[in-house]
This record gives sequence, C-alpha cells and structure tokens, in this order.
Amino acid sequence: MNWISNYVRPKINSLFSRREVPENLWTKCPECGTMLFHRELAANLNVCTHCDHHMAISPRDRFSALFDGGIFTEVKVPEPVVDPLHFRDQKKYPDRLKTAQKATGEREAMLVAEGEIARTPIVAVAQDFSFMAGSMGMYVGNAILAAAQRAVEMKRPLVLFSAAGGARMQEGILSLMQMPRTTVAVEMLREARLPYIVVLTHPTTGGVTASYAMLGDVQIAEPNALICFAGPRVIEQTIREKLPEGFQRAEYLLDHGMLDRVTHRKALREELVTIIRMLTGQPPAIKGELTLQPAEA
Repeated sequence: MNWISNYVRPKINSLFSRREVPENLWTKCPECGTMLFHRELAANLNVCTHCDHHMAISPRDRFSALFDGGIFTEVKVPEPVVDPLHFRDQKKYPDRLKTAQKATGEREAMLVAEGEIARTPIVAVAQDFSFMAGSMGMYVGNAILAAAQRAVEMKRPLVLFSAAGGARMQEGILSLMQMPRTTVAVEMLREARLPYIVVLTHPTTGGVTASYAMLGDVQIAEPNALICFAGPRVIEQTIREKLPEGFQRAEYLLDHGMLDRVTHRKALREELVTIIRMLTGQPPAIKGELTLQPAEA
C-alpha cells in the first residue's frame, strides 16, 4: 500500500496535473507583437530584439546599465508635504501614492544618483513613467534641485532622463510651480559652467516639456519617442486638420531642429561619455573605460 501511495499516485498526478508557469516570463512588444523572453529583453535594455522598439525602462535598471559596474549612489531628496491640497477624486491622493509605491518599489517618480560612466563622474536623474505617469509634483521639483545642487557642489555634469505625462493634477498650482523652480536649477548649472544634458524618452509631454526637459545644453532623444506639450490628438481636434506622419516624434523633431541627436539606447552610454568629455575639456575615453559595464545576469 505504501508503494502505491508513495510512488504510483504521485507519478500519475505529476503526469496529469497542470504545471504552474510564472506569468512574468514573457513580454509582448507593443509595436510588433513579438513575445520576448524576459531575460533576453532585460539584456537588450528593454529594446525589442525583433523590431527595435524602445520600451519603458525603470530608472534603477537604466542606472545599472549606465554607470560603471552598475554601481551608483543615491542622492537624498528632501521630502515635500504629502497631499497639501487634501485632493480626492475616485481615490484619495495618499492612497494613489501608496499604490504607485507598491507597484514600482520606489518612493516617488524620480531617482537621483551619482557615479561614474567610463570613469567620468556625473550626477544623473531619471523619471519613472510607471509611477503615476512620471507626473511632475513637488517631489520631482525637489529631486531636480537636489541633483543640480549636488552637481554644483561636486563640479559634475548633470544628465537628466525625462519621461512624463505632465504636471501632477493632485497637487494643482503647487505642481505647476515646479516649472520655474526647475528652471532655476538649470540656471544654477549654467552659472557654474557645468554641462546639462537631457535625454528625452517616450513619452515626454506637458509641463515637463515646457520646462527642464527642453533646457539642456545638448538635447538627445531615444528613437520614436513622443515629445510634445499638447498631444497630437488634442492638436488635430483643435485645428481640425490631419497632422504629418510621425508628427511630434523624435525623428520629426530632429529634422526640424528641436533636437541635437536621436540615439539608440544601447549606444547612449558611449554617446554621453563622448559629449561630456568634449564639453568638459577631457580627452576621449579609451576602449577599456567604455566597456566598464555590469556583467549580464
């Protein structure tokens, strides 16, 4: 009886039972529909291996690929007052923040870090679109000010990666006030004669585009990124005309003089190193320095 219970029955159950497969092993490319294995996608920096579509990447993953050895130090950002307007729509604002924090594992929509790329010290700041659409609130304004102050203190260039749906409506006028605040932060860098490089990623819209995202000394964008103040649909409805193909996409803006470069994500690190060293009067990086990247997982 023990032989039947201990061996035969489990063997039969294993043949007919349904195996549990994790749901997060595959990602569908929103552009071409190809199913991509998560490890291959991560190794390719969240760029589709079939059609080269640039998907969203978290600030932490971006910094791990950007900095030498994936090593960086987070810069502390002053905490603003939570829910100063006591805003509520379908949910209370603090509840929305908690949901976003749980989903992303991050404190807010912007991460500030310092480290080296190809042995070139920089301060970097990146927005997380998955955190309430990367919306610009008081924390984001504090983060950019903290990044600029740290860059001036350490005499380092500032590199900013933008990805936002605009201002955060739950903070009302306080959110809009971050536009002049961040402009002051950029001016601090100018007065200190430090490079400010902006990398616009998909999408960068609204008040973010109308402030710090378009004030860089060098403006770079990832391929096919949507970059605008008002979206194409809003403009079409307003002027009642069909817009040109690719309107407000990175390549269109490059052709019309709004950008300096459109650079593939995998080539971005080397491009940033070249530009930073050129602007700071340093010699070009040697091949060994450019390959100081983290080993694949």
